[in-house]
Amino acid sequence: MLYNLLYPLADQISFFNLFQYITFRTVYALITSLLVCWLLGPAFIRWLKRHQTKGQPIRRDGPESHLLKQGTPTMGGLLILISLTLATLLWADLGNGFIWLALLVTLGYGLVGWWDDYLKLIRHDPKGLSGRWKLLLQLLFGGAAAAGLMILTEPIVDIPFFNIQWDMGWWYFPFVIFVLIGSSNAVNLTDGLDGLAVAPTFMVASALAVVVYLAGHAHFSAYLMIPHVAGAGELAVFCGAMIGACLGFLWFNTYPAQVFMGDVGALALGGALGFVACAVHQQLLLAIAGGLFVLEAVSVMVQVASFKMTGKRVFRMAPIHHHYELKGWAEPKVIVRFWIISLILALIALSTLKIR
Repeated sequence: MLYNLLYPLADQISFFNLFQYITFRTVYALITSLLVCWLLGPAFIRWLKRHQTKGQPIRRDGPESHLLKQGTPTMGGLLILISLTLATLLWADLGNGFIWLALLVTLGYGLVGWWDDYLKLIRHDPKGLSGRWKLLLQLLFGGAAAAGLMILTEPIVDIPFFNIQWDMGWWYFPFVIFVLIGSSNAVNLTDGLDGLAVAPTFMVASALAVVVYLAGHAHFSAYLMIPHVAGAGELAVFCGAMIGACLGFLWFNTYPAQVFMGDVGALALGGALGFVACAVHQQLLLAIAGGLFVLEAVSVMVQVASFKMTGKRVFRMAPIHHHYELKGWAEPKVIVRFWIISLILALIALSTLKIR
């Protein structure tokens, strides 16, 4: 909004020339979303407590220490979405199609998560939103985003290390949907400990902010031999807003958490990461940077498959962060060590831009 309103005035007032720079607006989108989250957080948490009689449901088959969290309010992801959306609308170029598609996926997947949380917490329906409806809605919003990307970009996937761009043709459409749904649910599975999902999310978003800025710049993308996507650099502003919202939320979500994210936040953030990666054809780079999310999702699939086929479990409990808790690791130790792994993976993902 500020770009569209103030940058046209740069000829009269030179200061407004600053608004042409994506880096400038990315930094202030981050600061804006962070401040909104900090300022609204305390009142928002009190509001959630008033409207949630029991708070986040706690798994009875999980670590006993988790029973102490009974009554902690959830659906705090709404705070993330409010902060992210306001900062994006304020600092991004609203004439950019990538921005609107990013908000469509983020808010659409957030709506799916909100509906699930609402049924469980307010309507006291232990099943929540059925898996069929959840998948259908994710397909709907993911399909709309994939169709938009088919119009705005080429149907290619960049292969890290080998300088290969794989042209998938029309197969790109279902592939984008698969990435969006997979990323969304992987982040949701990771959201099981205080701050475990939100910190890796801003780490991955930071790596993607660098990537989209480079991909949107013709000179940098040619030098690094990555696909150039005109206009995609504006997504750096969106990533900045996501980073700030996650940092602001972590202030309240860090151990011991005052509020949980809920599906409304986890599904939305996972979808947002997936979309940003797809917009610049870096789905495989996302798998590296978001390797922690991949590990969490794979641990669940392995556990389910093993139990169905052999009747035995590979892990003491899935997702894998619970396995380490049941092995005797304190919750903060699991969280911080997983954060370190996520940071290393994000740096490795960035390094692939030069290893070609």
